[in-house]
Amino acid sequence: MITEVFTSATLGVDAFTIRVETHLDSGQQPAFAVVGLPDNTVKEARDRVIAAIKNSGFHFPKGKKITINLSPADVKKEGAGLDLPIAIAILTETSQVKPDKVKNYIILGELSLDGKLRNVTGVLPIAVETRNRNFEGLIIPKGNADEGAIVGGVGIYPFENLIDVVSFLNDELDVVPHTVDEKEIFKSDREFLLDFSDVKGQEEVKRAMEISAAGGHNIIMIGLPGSGKTMLAKRLPSILPPLTREEALETTKIHSIAGILPPGTAILTTRPFRSPHHTASDVSIVGGGINAKPGEVSYAHNGVLFLDELTEFKKNVLEVLRQPLEDKVITISRAKLTVQYPSNFMLVAAMNPTPAGTQKEMSMYSDYDIQRFLSKISGPILDRIDIHIHVNPVNIQELSGRHESEKSEKIRERVIKARDLQLKRFGSKKGIYSNANISTKELKEFCRLDTESEDILKMATGKLGLSARAYDKILKVARTIADLAGEKNIRPGHISEAVQYRSLDRTNWVY
Repeated sequence: MITEVFTSATLGVDAFTIRVETHLDSGQQPAFAVVGLPDNTVKEARDRVIAAIKNSGFHFPKGKKITINLSPADVKKEGAGLDLPIAIAILTETSQVKPDKVKNYIILGELSLDGKLRNVTGVLPIAVETRNRNFEGLIIPKGNADEGAIVGGVGIYPFENLIDVVSFLNDELDVVPHTVDEKEIFKSDREFLLDFSDVKGQEEVKRAMEISAAGGHNIIMIGLPGSGKTMLAKRLPSILPPLTREEALETTKIHSIAGILPPGTAILTTRPFRSPHHTASDVSIVGGGINAKPGEVSYAHNGVLFLDELTEFKKNVLEVLRQPLEDKVITISRAKLTVQYPSNFMLVAAMNPTPAGTQKEMSMYSDYDIQRFLSKISGPILDRIDIHIHVNPVNIQELSGRHESEKSEKIRERVIKARDLQLKRFGSKKGIYSNANISTKELKEFCRLDTESEDILKMATGKLGLSARAYDKILKVARTIADLAGEKNIRPGHISEAVQYRSLDRTNWVY
């Protein structure tokens, strides 16, 4: 007799169903084999399963060859989440679990040696797979309950140990499916410790960051050390709009798969803010490795990727950002595996204009030194950044003044209002949540210009020698400026302001 139990694992940001087949043979030398491309973690499940079964008071078959086949056999299986389904398969094969109920559920969980269930990664996409495959429910560790329940449309059955799972499958324990109050989760507002009112002066930069937040535009700040670039960037999350439900599910999927979802979190309701150090490798930024794991560009999906001291990053690290900045996805290819991770993030970068540390030191460097310093950032990367803004040091009068700056809450209200206009405009177009996501094909539909506005843009393009990509960026930024002003159409003033945010296009950058 062969027993079948169903479980699931993740591949990229999606999950796939695994059939756990168990066969006991008493005519051969005693052994416990797991086949079907298991990784080392799955192979080690053998010892955890044996200990958990015995320490939970159940009988483990002795003197038999146990073969566990994980189907489909041509896809690599990773993670400790297969411990529980393997244990249930053995207990079903030995008639300690009734077979009638087992096939109705996806079973997932890591076992400790005493039979307790430990949290696993990737529960959210697995819950989606369970619902899509029409299983009755998902059996998971108690610590993953909220994450699974947020999906909706499928029964979530959380347990603390192997004994309770067996009792449930044998109809000896009644369990009500776990639910969460989604409205309450999204209603809870996060209080930001950092506020734009902390920043004295810098009104032009704050305006640029408001436009960036309202349209999801990439932005680069150029200024001497101490001018406030990092301080402004760290306050950007306080003016970003809340995640929509669809965005939240997309983002939570990635964090769940990577195992970086905070404990007890059902779903992410605030946009991620990732700030890798300038010593980070290209693999840590875009993802990769043997198992093709996601990187910082995917962890920042629907949020912010902040690169401070941009010129200090290795050139190859910056150049690998080209694809995700353009395509909003990152494709990782290996010999036996190709996966895609979403990477629709706002790039916020900060850099010094020269190698100088202060205004006084600037005279020490020649034009050649400055050009060599700036050439660390290639033209194609700058082309993909919508807004270029210079951050000048704040004078002592502004620093010591008592004038209160505008609070983040007020700026955020305008940003949310502008985003709502965009969502209504895009309607049911999938994957477009902000003006920055408008494709070249859709520019004519959403960014129409009158004759005067078109003349200004043509003149600026010719004078500054802008690329076709920079032309499109100006249109998208102008559309956001119009949205913040509550204007249905793009006006000449909106185009003029958008052109002012292409200041680095006027410098001789090395391509």
